[in-house]
Amino acid sequence: MEKVITGNYAVSYGAKLARAQVIAAYPITPQTSIIEKLASFCADGELDAVFIKVESEHSAMAACIGASAAGARAFTATSGQGLLLMHEMLHWAAGGRHPIVMGAVNRGIAPGWSVWTEQSDTLAQRDTGWIQYYCESNQEVLDTVIQAFKVAETVYLPAMVVLDAFVLSHTSEAVDIPDQELVDRYLPPFRPKWKLDVDDPHAFGALVTPGEWFELRYKIQQAMNEALEVARQADAEYGRIFGRQWGLVESYRMEGAEVALVTSSTITSTARQVVDEVREEGLPVGLVKVRLFRPFPVPDLVQALQGVKKVAVLDRNLTFGQCGVFGEELQAALYNTPLRPPLFDFVLGLGGRDVTPETIRQVIRHTLEHDAPEEPIIWVGVKR
Repeated sequence: MEKVITGNYAVSYGAKLARAQVIAAYPITPQTSIIEKLASFCADGELDAVFIKVESEHSAMAACIGASAAGARAFTATSGQGLLLMHEMLHWAAGGRHPIVMGAVNRGIAPGWSVWTEQSDTLAQRDTGWIQYYCESNQEVLDTVIQAFKVAETVYLPAMVVLDAFVLSHTSEAVDIPDQELVDRYLPPFRPKWKLDVDDPHAFGALVTPGEWFELRYKIQQAMNEALEVARQADAEYGRIFGRQWGLVESYRMEGAEVALVTSSTITSTARQVVDEVREEGLPVGLVKVRLFRPFPVPDLVQALQGVKKVAVLDRNLTFGQCGVFGEELQAALYNTPLRPPLFDFVLGLGGRDVTPETIRQVIRHTLEHDAPEEPIIWVGVKR
C-alpha cells in the first residue's frame, strides 16, 4: 500500500509494523507527531501496545529500559535537547543490552534555541553504545525502523534511526507501506534470552567490581563488531522480501571518479543531483553515502573509496576544537590503510541553513582547485 506521509509518520508506521509492545515518550518539536500518530494507533486499536505518558525524556528511556528488561519490544522517539536529557539512560540501555529502537529527529542544540536540522545532537551520543542509522528519504526511514529492530534484537544493543528535522520530519513523500504479514515474516516476535521473571529471578544492572567490568565493555564492543555484518544481512534479507535494499554505504557514479563526496542524510539527495550535472560537464566526481554510522562501516568505505585522489566530506555537524564528525571518523578509519587520499572536511548547513546545489558546487570547486586541505575545517556559507 502506498501513502503520502511525512518522515515522522514513516517512523510511526515503521514502529507499528514492527509491532512495538511498549511506547514511552515525551513531546518535543520536531519529533512530536511521531508519538502522536503512535498514540492514535494505540487508541484506535490498530496497534496492541502499552503507551506510557511520562514527565520527561529521561523517564521515557527509563520506561523503555524497564519494558525491554521484562521482555517487551520497546520504542521511543525524541530530538535535540530531549535526546541530551536522555544521555544518562542511553548508557544504561546499551550497558544493559536492551534492544530498544528510537526515532531521533536531528535538530540544533541550544543555545541559541533552534528546531532546525543539524546532526550534532545524535552524534554527541556516538559513544553511548547505540547503533545509529542516518536516513535520506521517508521510505528509507520506514524500512530502517523495521531493520533496526531486527539488528538490535540479534546483537542485543539499542538502535536509533535518525532523520533530518523538517526536511524529512514534516515533508510528505510517497511511501510504500509493506504488508503486515511480510513484516511479521521478516521480524518475528522478540524472545529475549534473559528477562525479568518472577518465576526465574535474576538481578540486572548491579554493582560490578573491576574483576568483571572490563569484560562487559569488551562484550559490547564485540556486539558492535557483530552488528556490522548483521546489519548487512538484515538489509539483504529485507531486499529479498520487500524489493528494497539500502546498503550500509552507497556508492553513486564512482566509476572513474577522482573526487568522492562523502555525505549522509538528506544532503545526499542534493549532492546526487549535482554529481549528475558535473559528470555531464566532464568532472570526475562521485558520491559515497554513509547510512550506518555506528558501527562505523570501515571495510565498506575503504572499498567504496578505492582509486579516488581526493575525498570531500560534507558535515552537517561540528565537534568543537576538532572538525566535523564524519570527517574525523573517516580520517581515523583510513589512517592505518594504504588508502589515504587528501581529505577535505566541509562544515555546512548548521542550524538548518540551506545546502543548495550551488553549495555542493562550491565544495567541488574548492576540492578540485586545491591539492590538500589548508585547514582542518573548510567553512561553507558562514557569515564572517
